[in-house]
Amino acid sequence: MAAARDVPLTVYVHVPWCVRTCPYCDFASQPLGGDAPWEAYAEAVLADLDADLAWAPETAARTVEAVFLGGGTPSLMPPGTLARLLDGIAARLRLAADVEVTLEANPGASERGALVAFRAAGANRLSLGVQSFDDRQLARIGRIHSAAEAVAAVEAARAAGFARINLDLMYALPEQAADEALADLERAVALGPEHISWYQLTLEPGTAFGRRPPPLPDEETVARMEREGRALLAAAGYGRYEVSAYARGPEARCRHNLNYWRFGDYLGLGPGAHGKLTLADGRIVRTRSLSSPRRHLASAPAARVAREAVAPEALPLEFVLGALRLTEGFTLAAFEARTGLPAAALEPALARAAALGLVEREGGRVRASRRGYALLDSLVALFAPEPAAGAAAS
Repeated sequence: MAAARDVPLTVYVHVPWCVRTCPYCDFASQPLGGDAPWEAYAEAVLADLDADLAWAPETAARTVEAVFLGGGTPSLMPPGTLARLLDGIAARLRLAADVEVTLEANPGASERGALVAFRAAGANRLSLGVQSFDDRQLARIGRIHSAAEAVAAVEAARAAGFARINLDLMYALPEQAADEALADLERAVALGPEHISWYQLTLEPGTAFGRRPPPLPDEETVARMEREGRALLAAAGYGRYEVSAYARGPEARCRHNLNYWRFGDYLGLGPGAHGKLTLADGRIVRTRSLSSPRRHLASAPAARVAREAVAPEALPLEFVLGALRLTEGFTLAAFEARTGLPAAALEPALARAAALGLVEREGGRVRASRRGYALLDSLVALFAPEPAAGAAAS
C-alpha cells in the first residue's frame, strides 16, 4: 500500500466563473452574468476542506507544497476573497515555508490595483491566459483582451511584485500560419516570463468549436510550428519539462502541476474541482465536486463531493498518464511509492512499449523516447487494464 506521508500534497481551488465562455473551452466554468456570490463561495470552499479533513484527518499533518487557483477566471474574485481563502487554508493545513501560490488571471480582467492586492493576499505566482498576441486571432477564439492589454498585464504583474509569471499561449489557431505562431512565441519571450505554457488548440466535444470546427492549419504547418517553436524556446533558455510546459530553470516549474504529473496528492476544492488523496490505509481516492456553482453552493458538503477509490489494476495507467508527459519520465521507485504496487506491475506494458521503440530505460528510470513522445496517447494506452476474462467484445 502507498504511504500517504511520503506522497507530496498540494491544494487546487476551482473558481467556476469567467466573463464569457471561449469557444474552445471545456473546463468547468460559466459566464458570470453579474456579481458572483463570493462570500458564499469562500465559505463553501472552506467547508469542502473541513469535510475532507473530517473524512481523512491525517491529511492535516502533511505539508502542502503549493496552492493553485484555477478556473474560470480567478482574477475576477475580490482580493479580499483570495485573502480569506488563503488564510482559511493556512489555518487548517500545514503550509511549506516557501509554499507556491498560483493565481490564474485573464489579461482582460487584471488591473494593476487588483494585482497589488492579490500579491499582498499571498499569491506569489501569476499565470496569464494570453493565448495569442494577434488581435485578429484573439477575437476569433473569443478572448476578451487585446495584445496591448496582455503586455500591460505582464508589466502590471512585475510592478505588483510577482517574481514568477507564466504565460499561456496556444498554437495551431484557426488558419494560423507557422510564422504567426512563432511571432507569438517571440513576443512572449521578449516579455521575460519565468514560465511559458505552449499548447496546441484542440477541438473538444461539447464546445462551440467542437460543434462548428473552424479551419485549422494542416499537419505539415503544425509540425513546423512545433519544431521551430521548441528550438526558439530552447535558444531563449526555456527548458521543456512536460509536453506543453517550458521553464527557465527547475525553480521556475509550476509546483502544483508538477506534483499532479508525478501522481502526487492534491485536495480539490470548489465547484467543478477534482482531487486525489492517498489515505492512511494506503487506498488512493479520486474526488469530484458538483460542477454547477448553484447546485454546489446550495448543497451540504457531504452531498456535493463524490469519492471513489482507484482500483489497483487501474493504477499503472493512472500513474503513467501524467508521468510519461514529463521529459524526465519516472523512476520505478517512484511508481512503487506513489501506487503501493511492485514495479513488476508495469513490466508487461513496459516490454511492449520498448519493443515498439516508445520508451527508453536507464537503470531504474523510464521515459518516453522521441517517438513515444510523438505518439503519447498510443504509448499510455499500453498500460490500460486488461479486459476481464469472459468480458463481452465490443
